[in-house]
Amino acid sequence: MSLEKVVFGFFVLLAATLNFGFFIGDLSDPALHNVYELFAAVVVSLITTVLKFGDRTQIGAVHLATSLVADLQLIAAALMWAWGTQIEGGLTPGTMAAVVSLSGGALLANLVSVVLLVIETTTFHRR
Repeated sequence: MSLEKVVFGFFVLLAATLNFGFFIGDLSDPALHNVYELFAAVVVSLITTVLKFGDRTQIGAVHLATSLVADLQLIAAALMWAWGTQIEGGLTPGTMAAVVSLSGGALLANLVSVVLLVIETTTFHRR
């Protein structure tokens, strides 16, 4: 068992589950979406992206692309949250829906990454 593969798989799955936890709930209700969970999803997603650098295979390139998409979407969601709370003076239902929708896009990218990880794992041949 490769410790590097375990750490990589751990962070890929953690990024997806944190994002899923933030995403679930009524789109427009800020009480159902924790800002700290969004922050954790952003941080873990960025860590996952760093772990994906260096893999020079085609599937590694797609892994990196999915991670960059998730990062972009989650950072945009965090900026939208900050805009709503700091500039607008509170999270309106529309702003909250935008934040959750952006995290939903990141969740889709995370799910693609998890599927790629499963495919890569099942097609791996020991030598």
